[in-house]
Amino acid sequence: MPTKVEGLPTKAVQAAINDQIAKEFYASYLYLSMAAWFEEQNLPGFAKWMRHQHDEEREHAMRFFDYLIDAGARVRLQGLDEPPADFKGPLHVMEASLAHEKKVTASIRTIYELAVKDKDYATQLMLQWFIKEQQEEEKSVGDVIARMKLAGDSSAALLFLDNQLGQRGPAAE
Repeated sequence: MPTKVEGLPTKAVQAAINDQIAKEFYASYLYLSMAAWFEEQNLPGFAKWMRHQHDEEREHAMRFFDYLIDAGARVRLQGLDEPPADFKGPLHVMEASLAHEKKVTASIRTIYELAVKDKDYATQLMLQWFIKEQQEEEKSVGDVIARMKLAGDSSAALLFLDNQLGQRGPAAE
């Protein structure tokens, strides 16, 4: 068993991070479900964008996982709920994505507040990256939603946006 660094993290912070690992894996699973839905709708660009989101969320889960391992803490993987598979339309999918990102942001802030309360400075430092990342995630999804609303009911505009989203490459970490 790895040597535990004294003072890192508290039991409450460990539990919160273990919960967050499950939330990040669920987000990954949710985005994969959304990608499948977009594939069914013949919107491969949106599907590719969601697959990238899936990959990012899985990486986020592993970042939390590795943090606990490196600190000598215990990782407790939890079960995942089944994500929705049916959506009302492309805009609905993106709005559901934004709502989910906001839940993740709130959860990370809660862990940060707990780390502050417990004077867990290393966890506070680690969470800074996630706080910035969540701002970027919410902006990214919000920008797509704004463009979709601008496009209105135009199929041509939706296909143009689909093409643009399909050009997204892997995120630079």
